[in-house]
Amino acid sequence: MTAIISSIILAYLIGSVPTAVWYGKIFYKIDVREFGSGNSGATNSLRVLGKQAGLIVFIIDFLKGFFAYKLANIFFENKEEIFGIELGFLMGIAVVIGHIFPIFAQFKGGKGIATSLGVIAAIHPIAALVCLSVFIAIVFFTRYVSLGSIVGSCIFPILVWSGFLKEISTKEYLIFGIILSIILLLSHHENVKRLMSGTESKFGRK
Repeated sequence: MTAIISSIILAYLIGSVPTAVWYGKIFYKIDVREFGSGNSGATNSLRVLGKQAGLIVFIIDFLKGFFAYKLANIFFENKEEIFGIELGFLMGIAVVIGHIFPIFAQFKGGKGIATSLGVIAAIHPIAALVCLSVFIAIVFFTRYVSLGSIVGSCIFPILVWSGFLKEISTKEYLIFGIILSIILLLSHHENVKRLMSGTESKFGRK
């Protein structure tokens, strides 16, 4: 049990690595949280620091989620459970929460989208590709990154529920997908308010 709890804590600490904050301070001498949306994710890094920084932050945040989930397979073959929940799912949730509330950055992190995509890619690459495609399509047609993120975050449980991906069409994956979607929706609650009031900023506008 100690090893399992330690693994979940490790996943949280991996998620807590504030990629955008550290990258901005090291290479640009600024804290991205003090500019743009005030968010320390890939999108705000793109707006504040440029395309290269945005891409690098996205990739690293993506890999945080990917490797955190995979660690459950490496250490325990993902067979360990707590209260009937597989360790991989718990580590996946922990790494996303770590990204949103990073202990290494005063608990002020990003929205968790890139890290969540990494977790989903570790579970099923095609599912991640579908989620990413939906995100890109929505952003392309509406210019709202937040809307693309919100809808994209709901696609995974829909894919599981629909049986589109038979390998993961189980109750366990569905519950995990719903929990992950709820976490991401909550992290975007301010964006939801702005979308409903018509004051949300569109991608490409300063």
